[in-house]
Amino acid sequence: MVTKYRTAEAVTPGHPDKLCDLISDMVLDDMLVHDPHAHVAAETCAAGDAVMVFGEINSHDGHKPDVESIVRHAFRTVGYTDPSYGTTADGVRVLDGMHAQSAEIDAAVGDADGAGDQGVMVGYATDATVTMLPPETELARQLAARLWEARANGIGWLRPDGKTQVTLRQDGDTTALDSILISTQHDPGMTPAAIRGCVSMYIVDPVLAAHPELDATDWRLDVNPSGSFVLGGPEGDAGLTGRKIVVDQYGPSIPVGGGAFSGKDPSKVDRSAAYMARHIAASLVHARLCHEATVRLAYGIGVAEPTDVSVDAHGAGIADDAILSAAVRDVFDLTPRGIIDALDLRRPIYADTALHGHFGRPELPWERPSDPGILRSAVEARL
Repeated sequence: MVTKYRTAEAVTPGHPDKLCDLISDMVLDDMLVHDPHAHVAAETCAAGDAVMVFGEINSHDGHKPDVESIVRHAFRTVGYTDPSYGTTADGVRVLDGMHAQSAEIDAAVGDADGAGDQGVMVGYATDATVTMLPPETELARQLAARLWEARANGIGWLRPDGKTQVTLRQDGDTTALDSILISTQHDPGMTPAAIRGCVSMYIVDPVLAAHPELDATDWRLDVNPSGSFVLGGPEGDAGLTGRKIVVDQYGPSIPVGGGAFSGKDPSKVDRSAAYMARHIAASLVHARLCHEATVRLAYGIGVAEPTDVSVDAHGAGIADDAILSAAVRDVFDLTPRGIIDALDLRRPIYADTALHGHFGRPELPWERPSDPGILRSAVEARL
C-alpha cells in the first residue's frame, strides 16, 4: 500500500501579506461604494513602518480613495495598535501611488463587455467536507480562524501574525492526521512550554474535537518550531498583495490558475471567473453529478466568451468530462457581464474575503450552488 501525504497552510489576518490583501480590497470596496462599475487594480506592499499602495483606478464620478485613512483603518482592523508590536495604525507612513487606468484597457474592457485580462482560472469542490474544500485546507483554515478568535476573545499575549499548516496521511481509503504546525506571534516573556500548552488546549483540541471522523491517534504537533516569534507583521517581514494565492484558493494539491484576487474589480476575470469556476464546481458536486470537480475557465483580454470551459470529474462523474463541460456551457452565462450579474459582484463585499477567506463560506454568493435539477437536466439531455 502506497502512503500519500497532503499538506495545506493558512494564515491569520495579521500576516503581512494578508494585511496587504486587506488594504487592496478596502481600496476596491471604497471605489465600489461610489461607483459599482469602477475599474480597480490596487496593489499594496508593506515593510517596516512604510506602506505603499499603487495601481490603477477609473470611475464615472472621478472618485479617488483616501488611501492613508484606509491603510490606518486596516492596521487597526487586524490589531496593529500597540507600539510594542512595532508599526502601528497611527505610526505607519503611507505612500499613495494610485493613478488612472490605461485608456486602452478601459476601452477594451468597457462595462464588463470583455474580459479585463487574459488568463486561466480554476475552481474546485469536493463532497469530502461540508465546505466542499479539501480536508487539509479546511483544517488549516479552521485552526487559523481559531487562533485569530482566541486573541480577540482574551488570550492577550497572542499577537496578530500567525500561520497554520496541516498534513494528512492517506493509506488506501483511510485518512489520518499526520501533523499540525502552528506559528504564532506572541508577547516577550512567554515560554515555549506555555505557548504550546495554550495553543494545544484552546486552538488545536477544539478544532479536532469537531472532526471525529478524522483518525488522530498518531500525529505530531509543532508550535513555533523556529523558537521565539515576538517580532511579526510588516516590522518582521515584508508583505505584498497576492503572495498568498495558494492559501486564498484550495491549497497546493489543487491547480492554481489566474492571478491574485485582492484589489481587483469583478471585470478582472482573475477574480470573477475564479469565483464562477468555484460556483460551477460546487454546483456539480451538489447536484451529485460527481464527488469531486475541477473546473477550468480561460479568457482573452477584451473578449467576452471564454476560450476554454473544461470539467475534470476525476474519473467519477455520472457522465464523461466532455458532456459535463458542454452542460456547463449550456447552463451558465460565462461572459464577464454574465458572471458579474449572476453572482452580484458589483457590491463592496471584498475586504471581508481578504480577512476570512474566499471559499467555503455559505454567505458568499459564489458558494451557493445553482439549482441541481437544471444542471442534471442539461447533462441528461446530452447523454
